[in-house]
Amino acid sequence: MSDSSISQPPSPDLRPSTPGTPGNMSGLGYFSVPFERFVKDEISDWASGFTLMDTVETYFDSRLDLLQRRLSKHSDRLKLKAESKFNDVLKKDVFKIKSNGDLLTNNLEKEMQKFKLKMTQRMTSLSASWQSAKIVRTREKVTFFGGVMSLFITAVLLGMAPDWIHIFYTFLAILLLPLRIYIYKKRAWHYFLFDLCYYANILNFVWIWAMPDSPALFTACYCLSHGSLASAVITWRNSLVFHDFDKVTSLFIHIYPPLTFTVIRHYYPNPEERFPALAELPRLNPVRSLLLASIIYSIWQLLYWKVILINRRKKIESGQRITSFSWLLNDKRGVIGRMLSAIKPENREWSFMLGQLVYSIITELPAVFLLYDSKAWSAVYLMVLFSVCVWNGGGFYIEVFGRKFERQLEALRKELAEAYARSSSSAPTSPILAAQSDDGLSTVGNSPSLGPVPDKTVSQVELPMETVPDLIVVPAEEETKKDQ
Repeated sequence: MSDSSISQPPSPDLRPSTPGTPGNMSGLGYFSVPFERFVKDEISDWASGFTLMDTVETYFDSRLDLLQRRLSKHSDRLKLKAESKFNDVLKKDVFKIKSNGDLLTNNLEKEMQKFKLKMTQRMTSLSASWQSAKIVRTREKVTFFGGVMSLFITAVLLGMAPDWIHIFYTFLAILLLPLRIYIYKKRAWHYFLFDLCYYANILNFVWIWAMPDSPALFTACYCLSHGSLASAVITWRNSLVFHDFDKVTSLFIHIYPPLTFTVIRHYYPNPEERFPALAELPRLNPVRSLLLASIIYSIWQLLYWKVILINRRKKIESGQRITSFSWLLNDKRGVIGRMLSAIKPENREWSFMLGQLVYSIITELPAVFLLYDSKAWSAVYLMVLFSVCVWNGGGFYIEVFGRKFERQLEALRKELAEAYARSSSSAPTSPILAAQSDDGLSTVGNSPSLGPVPDKTVSQVELPMETVPDLIVVPAEEETKKDQ
């Protein structure tokens, strides 16, 4: 075996093995017995599709079972390695045992029993820690269920009852936004709640439920929803990651407003009865629409500048609070962060605000000149936004989430190695082995035999040598070389 076989787990053998055969322990590969039965039982294939959460749990249980099996094999090899080392040393007749044979045997057995007990306790602790990890928590299962069901219900309502879309939009906002406020306040991220996207969503609800007969407010809401909010799906890299509550909420805030207003404009049956403002807006006047949206945007920008950038400046500069402006400024890999870094510090704030206004106007142009008049282009626009977030979500699951799981496995492996080291250092002192002259070889010859003599070519890399420091004997000349 090589060093790589220690640091990295062996490739799984996917060939089925017969129970009771020696290959049964390793032949399971990445699949535990319950999961193999789930895969191979053709009769229950149609029913097993309804047990998605059980499958997810079984998937991770199999990983834990694999780790337990490897730990068991590792412990057995450790015991064999220790015994073979003792026998090998005794047969070479170059060391002296400073205790009688019975004491050596008793000490070795006691030491191994204590070591195995410590490793069992450590494995139990690691198993409990693994079960409470983020990837298997109930909260994320609930979030996954809620995200998928929200997407399904939205699709059903869009096809069968589009006049319910704005109601479902309001329901999701009542459910998600208070949780977002609580979580961000708890993490000291609540200055993000003053961003334009929350301001625009509040205006949307004001128009839908309080002022549906206001053409000016509808125009501003329509432009902002299809402009700054919709484009944020791309610029802020929103991802459709169903198990992540924060990502699901962010995607909802940015993609549901343009969806709702597209439905009201093009798919709502007789929208003038529920929303009288649409009767006065058969078409949008480009100049008037952009002007109204810019006025609404400017009101928010002035409030943001006064409340956050002026009144809370000390907290932001001290690092106690973070805003979208400070976050983008510190993001040296992003285009906006690099552009802000190139501007003089005293000019960065007004440059950022001016740039946001220009960006808002540019992103509203498609809504004014194309989307409001075209049902087909509105559908294409929503499909593009949804495709971007799905692509980002796929990248997260395949790359980010996969690497995160790999890092967690690596951390678990290191924790097991540390457990070996702690167990070895806390074990009682083993019999002392020291080199002696030829005059004392009779002591070795009269020592009791500890078992059959293993082959002298025992692999030196089957286990990390630091796992049994009290049981490993280093000849005097090699120890001298190591010190040098």
